[in-house]
Amino acid sequence: MTPKICIIDDDKIYQFTTKKIIANAGITGEVLIFSDAENALSFFQNESGNTTKLPDIVFLDINMPFMDGWQFLEAMEPILSKFPKPIQIYLVSSSVDEADTERATKIPYVSGYIFKPFTKEKLLESLAHLQS
Repeated sequence: MTPKICIIDDDKIYQFTTKKIIANAGITGEVLIFSDAENALSFFQNESGNTTKLPDIVFLDINMPFMDGWQFLEAMEPILSKFPKPIQIYLVSSSVDEADTERATKIPYVSGYIFKPFTKEKLLESLAHLQS
């Protein structure tokens, strides 16, 4: 399986461990990493029509400084229809606040909510949805 994966998270340790989990799961696709949502948003805006550059799946942290995951989603909504392929977006957070999970279920273009710590099982489960 060679999906292109995007991680948007300000935690360098989480970035490192998630990249290791992806490699250990035998996923050989490219992994894009953004430490802040602003840079990720710029990337998506600039590459909105480029199938080869866009990821297949995004793991988006909710709690980040400057622009959080919720603000990123709001800014992404108007450009999602410009993408030449579907992109699955999963919110990833250590927050177990029901308000967050409830809010995530109300956003139609969010594929799911994953509680940290991120595991190989959670990765494979989210990637299984790419085939459906």
